[in-house]
This record gives sequence, C-alpha cells and structure tokens, in this order.
Amino acid sequence: MSDNAGALAQIQRHVMWNRLIAVVEEQAQTMIRTAFSTTVREAGDLSAGIFDLQGRMLAQAVTGTPGHVNSMAESVGHFLAKFPTAKMQPGDHYITNDPWLGTGHLHDLTVVTPAFRMGKIIGLFANTAHVIDVGGLGMGPEGRSVFEEGMYIPIVKCFDRGRANETFFDILRAGTRLPVELEGDVYSLCACNDAGAKRLVQMMDEFDMASLDPLAAFIFESSHRATLAEIARLPKGIYAAEISSDGYEEPVTLKARMTIGEDTITVDYAGTSGLSSRGINVPAAYCRAYACFGIKVVVAPEIPNNWASLAPFQMQIPEGCILNAPRPYPVSVRHVIGQLLPDLMMGCLHQAVPDRVAAEGSSCLWNPPLRGGSSVSGQARSNRPVVPDFEIITFNSGGTGARRALDGLDGTAFPSGVRTMPVEATENVAPVIFWRKDLRADSAGAGRTRGGFGQVMEIGTKGELEFACNAIFDRVANPPKGRDGGQAGAGGQVTLKSGAPLRTKGFQIIPDGDRLVLSLPGGGGMGDPVARDPALVARDVRDGLVSAQAARSAYKVALAPDGSVDAAATAQLRS
Repeated sequence: MSDNAGALAQIQRHVMWNRLIAVVEEQAQTMIRTAFSTTVREAGDLSAGIFDLQGRMLAQAVTGTPGHVNSMAESVGHFLAKFPTAKMQPGDHYITNDPWLGTGHLHDLTVVTPAFRMGKIIGLFANTAHVIDVGGLGMGPEGRSVFEEGMYIPIVKCFDRGRANETFFDILRAGTRLPVELEGDVYSLCACNDAGAKRLVQMMDEFDMASLDPLAAFIFESSHRATLAEIARLPKGIYAAEISSDGYEEPVTLKARMTIGEDTITVDYAGTSGLSSRGINVPAAYCRAYACFGIKVVVAPEIPNNWASLAPFQMQIPEGCILNAPRPYPVSVRHVIGQLLPDLMMGCLHQAVPDRVAAEGSSCLWNPPLRGGSSVSGQARSNRPVVPDFEIITFNSGGTGARRALDGLDGTAFPSGVRTMPVEATENVAPVIFWRKDLRADSAGAGRTRGGFGQVMEIGTKGELEFACNAIFDRVANPPKGRDGGQAGAGGQVTLKSGAPLRTKGFQIIPDGDRLVLSLPGGGGMGDPVARDPALVARDVRDGLVSAQAARSAYKVALAPDGSVDAAATAQLRS
C-alpha cells in the first residue's frame, strides 16, 4: 500500500469512528425525545453505547453520565453470559436492573439489543436510564437490604423477535407506583437501541463494511496506545489521598493509594470505611466507573471513552468496604458516596500534576425524591383535602470546584454531568411549587479562582399540604475543600422554612403549611484568595453573590460606596 493510500485509509477509519459516535449520540437523543420519566427527558440521566460481539464498548454517546456509561461497559458481558449472541434474533431486547449486573441500583434499567445486517448479527447496542419509581421504599437510603428497595428484574427478554413479553410487562406494571411511566420508559429504551441499529446498518452500507471487527480493532488499538502515551508522561510514584462523607449512621472515610506505573494506573482503597446498614453502599462496578472517570478527565481527557481507553486503569477494592458492597446489601443511593470518587482521584493526582486538577466540588447530586398523597397522609381526614398521589425526583446541583485558571461552575452537576431540571417541568407533573430557586450567596470557596456557587431552593405543595422528602444529601458536615490555599465551599443545609433542621438522609414529612428549604454546597477555591483580582471580587459583590463582609474578610478587598474597589483601603488590608 502506498503512503497516500495508507493515509487515506487512516482518514477513512477516523471518519467511520466519528460516524459511530454520531450513531450512539442519535441513540441517546432518541431516548430523551421519547422517555416518560423526567429524570431522562429533562435531566439526561442516561447512557447509550455500541459494543462488539464480545461485549466490549466501542463508543459511547456524549450525552450521559460516567456512572451509567462506565458501569454499563461492564454489564453487557453479563447479558452475553446468559444470552449468547448465537441465540439472539432480530427484534430481541434484553433488560435488567440488577445493581450488580447493571449500573449500581434498582432505579437504573439497562437494555441490550442485537443489531443485524443481511440476517447476520453485527453488534450490540446498550443503554441505561434512571427511572422514577420501581416500587419498594422508593429511592432513598432507608432500606436494609436490596429487596426492600424495589422491584428486582433479572436479565430477561422484554421483547422476543419484536413481540412484547406480556408476562414481563404485567409484572412491571404491578410493581410500581407509576405503571404508565415505567412501561413507557421501557419502550423508549428499546426504541433508542433500534434507532442506533438502524443508523449502524446505514453506515455499514455506505462504507461497504462487512463487519465491525476491523473498525473495532482500529479504535481499540488507537485508544489504548494514546492512553498509554499519556500515562507515560506522568511522574511515576505512589500518591495517597482521602475524603470524608457525612454517611448515614456515622461519617464515612474514603481512602485511595494511587500507583502510577509505566503503563497502568492502579488504585488501592485499603483503609476505606466498612459497609453501611443503609442504602449508601456502592457496588464495585459503580466504584470503578466513577474512579476511572476521575482519572481519565485529568490524564487523558481528549481520548474517546471505550473499552481500550479504560483498560489501563485498575482498581483494588477490598471486600467489606463501602465501595465493594456484596449482594444483597442496600445500594439505592450509591451515588452519594460514589460521586465523591473523582474528587478523591484528583486528590491523588494533585500531587503528580497539580495544574490539571480542580478543587473539590459539591459532587453528589441533590436530587430529592418527593412524595405525596395517600402513601404519606393516609386517607382523607375530616374538613381537609389530601395532596394527590405523586412520586417525583428533581435533579439539582451545588457548585463545582475552582479550576487552575477559571472559577468553578455555579449549580452545575460534576461529576455526573446531568442537567438541572427546570422547575416548570417538575411542577407540570406533580402538585409541587418551587417558591424559590436562587444562587446561594457566599457559598463559593474563596481563592485566586473561586468555587462555584450552590443554590437555595424552597419547595412546597399546592395548597400547602404535607408531603414527604426522602433525603439523600451530603457535603453538609464535610464541605468541599479548596486546594493550594483556597478555602472550602459552604456546607449544605436541610431545613424547614419554619427553621427546624431536618436530617440529611432518610424519609421525613414536611408538615402542613411548611416548606422544604435546601441550601446546596458551594465548590472549594483554588489558590490564595488574596491573589484574586479585586475587580472580580467587586463584580461578585455587585451581583449579590459575595457579601461586602466576605470580600473584606476572605479576599482582603475593600469597596467604595459606589461598589468599586477602594484601592487604598484594599492595599492597606493586604499589607
């Protein structure tokens, strides 16, 4: 092959690779357009990807969360162990929500679908979506085993050669408070895989591809080689870090010892807190998912995410620790602990490549499951109405950590990447009212670059009648830390509008006439706050995000009556 021909072949493979990513992005967008649950269509709490016939992920959609994508990357192999490709037929769809074979808790449905071309199986499409209700206690930490947390679906066929498995759907509808929404979501997941398969066949026809294997080999070899090259540039050594969570019964400590070698990065979690009796435990696949993401965004952020680019990151998770929960431990809110792992990984990598990491952020989603109606208030009492039955989850986030050259992001989900849900979308499907949703002043950790601001939310019901919140909040007693002299962000708070404090985890009633008030954490700062440009501090004060008192005490910036920087007074403060 001539040099020109070789170069053209290389370009064509890259074009096909990019086209494959476009295929799985259309797969994800189909799910968003057709989903019934607001968690999917509004927040984008999902993943989508294409796999080879060995169950290795070739490409993932840009839309989606690391916890879903990277744990789903393991789950397809479990499907193949039960349903080998030789037995698959066109129109088959397979489903599970097994936390240990899927993506970590029962509220995630994972669907795998074979793709066929000219009667021959050519690949597999998989997706995961977080649905609102699967029965049981509902999403929250109260369960003492996975069997209390909801309906448990093993790996089964939900469609057989294009025909719905009616027995499966009968059981599904009977096991949830939201039968229409849940059944609709399953159809949506299957439709999105069908859309991906259709586009894949069109792509293979266009490029006259008999098989995905040559493209897969190119993707895997290129990704693996590029990842190893990035690892080779890192300073070799062993780096340790730890991070604390509020926990449930008691605080939780996560410890990591990262070894950067010539061609691998290995993380050992020895010393991490043990298992909890409540649903904050993390299945090992979910731990690997978020830890790998935390490493990859620092070490090799430009390399597409697939089986080969993840392979050099290895985890040693001791049995009996909270990051390696065995069946049937409760795991419903595994994200509360699991989403701290990228901050933990950055704590290690900060010692090796300090310019690449961010300060700690709020990390864990503040996504309160809200419930009202007969399941909360019982039957109607005399002379008072009852809130209509509802079950809803609304996704919200605090601030992210400051970056080396940029401030943190306000009210933005990291590391999950889900979108903040518009209050109108939630109010449209449940009898709740968001009376307030503002950025939280003085919540961002001060620094040369400051953290992102958290939010303040005030939630009630129409008619001011009682409802319930299954609290799953963290970063209250353990706020996000700053780096390199940056200050910590503000810790979260959970209260009633009347002033009474609420527990940060667990099922609680918001009484008649009262409201739930959530004050979300802010991100940590980066660098000495006194090194921050005083004009930026003055801007934040004018915007109502930083108080004049905080400007003076944290940043040593004095302001004139018109809001501008008082240069002389500032110089005196900083002298």
